Amino acid sequence: MAPLGYPRLLLRASAQAALAGGCGCRRLPRAARRLHLTAARNEAVVISGQKLARQIRQEACHEVEQWVAAGHKRPHLSVVLVGENPASHSYVLNKTRAAADVGISSETILKPASVTEEELLDLIVKLNHDTNVDGLLVQLPLPEHIDERKVCNAVNPEKDVDGFHVVNVGRMCLDQYSMLPATPWGVWEIIKRTGIPTLGKNVVVAGRSKNVGMPIAMLLHTDGRHERPGGDATVTISHRYTPKEQLKQHTILADIVVAAAGIPNLITADMIKEGAAVIDVGINRIQDPVTAKPKLVGDVDFEGVKQKASYITPVPGGVGPMTVAMLMKNTIIAAKKMLRAQHLETFSA
Repeated sequence: MAPLGYPRLLLRASAQAALAGGCGCRRLPRAARRLHLTAARNEAVVISGQKLARQIRQEACHEVEQWVAAGHKRPHLSVVLVGENPASHSYVLNKTRAAADVGISSETILKPASVTEEELLDLIVKLNHDTNVDGLLVQLPLPEHIDERKVCNAVNPEKDVDGFHVVNVGRMCLDQYSMLPATPWGVWEIIKRTGIPTLGKNVVVAGRSKNVGMPIAMLLHTDGRHERPGGDATVTISHRYTPKEQLKQHTILADIVVAAAGIPNLITADMIKEGAAVIDVGINRIQDPVTAKPKLVGDVDFEGVKQKASYITPVPGGVGPMTVAMLMKNTIIAAKKMLRAQHLETFSA
């Protein structure tokens, strides 16, 4: 794969061939070459997270069909939703729809915002012991009176499709197989499936949250030869106390910039070098200055950065759909883990 900095026509053609299973050596038709060259001179390739997510969901659907055809029960996902947060309800609806789309059964267990921490933990214990439940997630955020970390660590690590349990986080940090958090895994799949090289490259991850920024940095910098292969990149992590000018000193040298800080327009065109790949994980609701209506934006000045980057993800339609797709993959992994655990229990008995 051509390194970053090559003419964008080659990058675009190579990425297309990678998605199609080719090596990038086949010549494009003359008209297509002219089209790509014109686009490459002006702006980045906009990576469609929706298209990649559809591909992954098709893979998941095929895997579920094979699993059920082999005589196993259909994978089942249980989602615990606390309170009336509209965004949380929307996210959960997207997840259950995706589950139905790939052939995974699911249920949403609604609890009022007044539920006590003890009641919620008791429910999780019950679901942990339910052999019909393969994957289990508690939609975040939770009400302030509930300790989110305690709740995440109460979920059986083998059913933890969010990948938030301390056991799964620890295994990920040791480059071992584990349930990967869905959003970081989605970012990693975007980079791999698009053909963006990471070996020896400079990466900046803006954001250090334990569920997104930190895992993304772990996946990108760890050894590609280990049990859970990483990206072999040199990674710099910034956070809320990193001065903007200091952040720019790092991003201007970066081959890949991952924005996951939750700050609109944090990354602007003057902060990246020509040909960098930019992955926008941010989801921010702001008021449109023209229509005065609320709209979703990322952490990147999309229109400005698009003129300099080689690749860029949009918001919405970039990382978001990938998060849901990877959650489906984790549910299938959990179903297989639960079956192995049941076989071991039977054998030991």
